[in-house]
Amino acid sequence: MVLGAVVIAGALGALMVVAQRSREGAITHRQGMRLVLWAGGVVPTVVLLTLLISTLPAMRPIAVKPDDLRITVTGEQFWWRVRYQPAGQPAVGDANELRVPVGRDVELLLEAGDVLHSFWVPGLAGKLDMVPGRTNRLVVHATRAGRFRGQCAEFCGLSHALMAFDVVAMEPAAFDAWLAARRTPAPVGGDVGGEGARLFAANGCGGCHRVAGLSDATIGPDLTHLGSRPSLGAGMQKRTHANLVRFIREAPTAKPGARMPAYPQMTNEDAATIARWLEQSK
Repeated sequence: MVLGAVVIAGALGALMVVAQRSREGAITHRQGMRLVLWAGGVVPTVVLLTLLISTLPAMRPIAVKPDDLRITVTGEQFWWRVRYQPAGQPAVGDANELRVPVGRDVELLLEAGDVLHSFWVPGLAGKLDMVPGRTNRLVVHATRAGRFRGQCAEFCGLSHALMAFDVVAMEPAAFDAWLAARRTPAPVGGDVGGEGARLFAANGCGGCHRVAGLSDATIGPDLTHLGSRPSLGAGMQKRTHANLVRFIREAPTAKPGARMPAYPQMTNEDAATIARWLEQSK
């Protein structure tokens, strides 16, 4: 990019010199044609070739060490599917939140499940498009612990603006413990656990949503550890009990564009029981 800027500056300087000299007398037809050739053909060609050559190294496959963590992030209308793939260990699924260890390279495999999306975390990483049928790679390296806001940066439908997420950078030991805990079903005890799971299954929720140990569906977001997430609807609402109950019964109203249908036949009491069960799944 620096080299391209130098070339452009040099070309502009040369054109200014030519223009200054041309004021001293009338430009002949031959001089005019030469100016058009250089300004409209040679200089742009040199600039574009320079930019292409300087960009080629960045287009090579990124070298990632075998022990690096890989995370597949898939953009869906209008949420994020997350799958952790640590080397030599079972994969772990999640949704709408991404966690990375501080001080380690993490390779993100960016994909799209339906239309064009774009992964963008301005406080941590650059913007990279997510294209159906293609996997784009982005390496992120968090230097401090914290929470970073992300957003889909490619118009993907009417609810594009409602497609956010958080990246949580954690200390390595805390991240390893968190990832290990994600490999097991979230423990839920008491009557609410049994009744909540029963209502979840009876209302067909398991046909779209995965809950480890109960259902393996992948149409909608993974709800296994929903109780540990601070937000609902791909980062658009705070996860409160009232918001969760509303989302269960009236998803299209709670988040316009959500493909989950409304459940007007479900009572508030049943929705609240399912919500309490999911809230305890941490």
